[in-house]
Amino acid sequence: SHDYEGRAGRACGGDAPFVYPQCGMEQNGTVLGLITERHMRKMGLDFGAKTVGVAVSDPLLITAQGIEIVRRKSESKLRQTLARIEELIVEYEVDEIVLGYPKNMNDTEGERAEKTNAFKEMLERRTGLNVQLWDERLTTVAADKAMMEAGIRREERKEHVDRIAAVFILQGYLDYLKNKERFGQ
Repeated sequence: SHDYEGRAGRACGGDAPFVYPQCGMEQNGTVLGLITERHMRKMGLDFGAKTVGVAVSDPLLITAQGIEIVRRKSESKLRQTLARIEELIVEYEVDEIVLGYPKNMNDTEGERAEKTNAFKEMLERRTGLNVQLWDERLTTVAADKAMMEAGIRREERKEHVDRIAAVFILQGYLDYLKNKERFGQ
């Protein structure tokens, strides 16, 4: 029998520098903490200059759902963004992060890829979770097309595109995991 009273209870322990007051912790928590045999979810992130689109998987790792867009006033102001992502990790019981990696169409890496790598390192340090980089080329295009087909007006699309791009990133990773398991690769 396990104590499931409060999702953050299992997040206690470890050495990442943040606090979970709901655990009665004062310092040194990590999201990875004490994982039980329950199914944990994956989180997909679309990291942009002033926004981060967030998606989470269902517990069976079949589908990805967009949950929110974390906004910040300037590109360098990441402390509150990271804090919000940590809250969502605990709330949704996430054990791995999939971060969209913005390669150029010619397979080169530019300034945005460098910033994404720096963000990846920050996420790993703060959460203690594994962060997978996932090729995000054309996810924003696919998200925009999906909204157009759904009849969402152009003015409103910008409001949702990052969250939907995060869904495409995470769904691609979930499909990869499913195929890897199915074909034993």
